[in-house]
Amino acid sequence: MSAVLYIGVLVVVLAAVAFAVAPLWLIREHRPGEVGTGSPSGRATQQKGRPVLAAALALFLLGIGGGTYWMLGQPYLAWRSAQGTDTRDVNGLIGLLIKRVRAAPDDLQAWVYLGRGYMGVGDAGDAAKAYGRAVALANNSGHPDAGLDTLYGEALVAQANGEVGAEAEAAFRAALKLDPKEQAARYFIAQAQAARGDKQGALTILNELLAETPDKSPLRQTLIDRIALLTAQGGGGAPDPKAMVAGLAARLKDNPDDAAGWQRLIRAYSVLGQRAEAQEALATARKTFAGKSDVLAELDAQAKELKLD
Repeated sequence: MSAVLYIGVLVVVLAAVAFAVAPLWLIREHRPGEVGTGSPSGRATQQKGRPVLAAALALFLLGIGGGTYWMLGQPYLAWRSAQGTDTRDVNGLIGLLIKRVRAAPDDLQAWVYLGRGYMGVGDAGDAAKAYGRAVALANNSGHPDAGLDTLYGEALVAQANGEVGAEAEAAFRAALKLDPKEQAARYFIAQAQAARGDKQGALTILNELLAETPDKSPLRQTLIDRIALLTAQGGGGAPDPKAMVAGLAARLKDNPDDAAGWQRLIRAYSVLGQRAEAQEALATARKTFAGKSDVLAELDAQAKELKLD
């Protein structure tokens, strides 16, 4: 079975499961006399209902709103995966979410689910509004989230028919301040730079993304195609990957306290078939971050993935 067919079948199954389960949340979450009463029993009922909501909508929205995002690891293509979706059942579930956010306007997760639902039916404008509200709630809580900023930016791009406008670019840059490794945000920043005529800057970002991307990832071909297009438009050659890797290695030698940079370098060497250099970079990174267990865990996971140990 092809990947596309498999995903299509899975989308249908997940949507069906969610449509069957979502009414259970309504029964538990909206019993007469319990919602909005402020009583301990009412609050307990609401809290019990939330796992049902999360389970139903997470399954549902996994299938129609972010199928490509979650299954293929291509968040910046997520909005395209909704094309051809039967919107009748989806609109019903969106209606439930609208009721939820009206009753609990500070429920961040409900706004996120609503944004995904709108993206699933191709309503990027309302998706952007929902994600924008989620971003505001996260920021106001003191816990900003790079993923939310990226989702908001994606919705704005979809609303603008693929153009990365100023507001979308600001969202992606906000995401990168929180997580410099956020791939979707980096991709869209490259798109924005290319649109401004800075094709060399865009190619630099895209080649870095390509160096980080595993050989079997479906994302690789997307990046390769985009790099080829920009190279043709620019009328010049693409940056030499080995020269770029050498430049990254030189930068890390001067500024070694860059865990993400070391991981990019290790993967780049592996992609180029330079196993010895990749192992040497891995060893250096482990020494550099010897006291940081979280970074070491990421390096160990990467070493296992690339079979460097």
